[in-house]
Amino acid sequence: MIWSRIDRVLWVLCALTWIAPAQGIHGTTKADGYRGVWYSNQPSKDTYVYKYSGGFATYPQQHVPIAVYAPEVKRTFFVYGGTSADGKGLLHMVSYYDHGTGTVPRPTILMDKKTGDAHDNPTLSIDGEGYLWVFSNAHGTARRAYVHRSSKPWSIDDGFERITETNFSYGQPWWVDGHGFCFLHTRYENGRRFLWTWRSPDGRTWATPQRLAKMERGHYQVSALREDGVIGTAFNVHPEKGGLNARTDLYWAQSPDGGQTWMTVSGEALELPLGERGATARVRETQGELVYLKDIGFDGGGRPVILYLLSRGFESGPKHGLRRWVTSHWTGERWRTRQVTTSDHNYDFGSLYVEGDAWMIIAPFGKGPHPWTTGGEMELWTTTASGETWARAKRLTKNSVANHTYARRPHRAHAGFWALWADGHTLKRSGSRLYFCDRAGVVRRLPARMKTAVSVPERL
Repeated sequence: MIWSRIDRVLWVLCALTWIAPAQGIHGTTKADGYRGVWYSNQPSKDTYVYKYSGGFATYPQQHVPIAVYAPEVKRTFFVYGGTSADGKGLLHMVSYYDHGTGTVPRPTILMDKKTGDAHDNPTLSIDGEGYLWVFSNAHGTARRAYVHRSSKPWSIDDGFERITETNFSYGQPWWVDGHGFCFLHTRYENGRRFLWTWRSPDGRTWATPQRLAKMERGHYQVSALREDGVIGTAFNVHPEKGGLNARTDLYWAQSPDGGQTWMTVSGEALELPLGERGATARVRETQGELVYLKDIGFDGGGRPVILYLLSRGFESGPKHGLRRWVTSHWTGERWRTRQVTTSDHNYDFGSLYVEGDAWMIIAPFGKGPHPWTTGGEMELWTTTASGETWARAKRLTKNSVANHTYARRPHRAHAGFWALWADGHTLKRSGSRLYFCDRAGVVRRLPARMKTAVSVPERL
């Protein structure tokens, strides 16, 4: 790998930050309930008010994972963007669902992020000893990012040790048994956002970071960890023309060894960083359509399935028509792309579940109270033909007073806690409630106010 002078300077600055000593215990205060942050982005001065908006406690898709099932204690731990009782500011929250008792505790307030920007929402990982690691993101370089580790394994009740204070965006921390952490993330450089990967055996000492991709104005990515420890990432490109609202083409890279080496889906070695439109890693060109990444799954043979949305423009509203949801599936010989359905907004988000040739998507495909804005009514769609034909299996929500947004799949999802999301008004600031569903589509709402230390979520 050839390093430029700028790269070397960036690495020195990053390394000095990451070896900073721990800074005390945080996260010893409990909230009295589950309240999500409301967020809006880019006012549009039209009927739809914003480019996107709503209850964004589980936003964005580039933050993954935000929930992890721990079989050792039969709990699904999760983090989200919360807020205070008066709805002001972003609080990083940590909690869990106890599958044995069917209860949730009062969530732990890890920190006040001193912003209302949901791009700063946290992500979660659990190491081989059961310690919870929370990676608190920053949106760009104006604010700091943080890493905390729970004081005890599988616990949110004894505080969190601050491991470091640094800067990163869109963090995706994966714990790979035998290798440690592979931390995929974004760094902003002169208004461009490029992909990086860092490795650590224990979360305290970090190897030299690698640039993963550096094309044109940068990238968005989503990633996933296969059961055998292979990390896969799908990403797009912000072309030079069109600004950061432009995003085109689709790429894939994977690592079999915790991020040490990277290769194409067919096993061809990749030289990092990927540049010049990284032709060997390209899944497809999108010929002018904008690519909004959603999720990744792996079929029974370990072959990746990428879920994404295609749109003709970045603005809200019907002028660009319905948005197309598609999957690209590696068959072992080629990428096969098929359409799922359509929805009415670029920032409608869905999670993909792949079990052999039986696939499932949970997404706001139903028309909500605020059409052509973010989210809608949550639905469960299924296919038994590896994505060839899809059908709605169940409506998860109906007659809602606000749009439901960002149904997120936990890592190693347990059937009792299959997806986590929030709701919120999309045309004006509002409160936001949090929900989860089980594999059968039974929806429960997390309590906004709790009078006791633990509570049974309300079944809808």
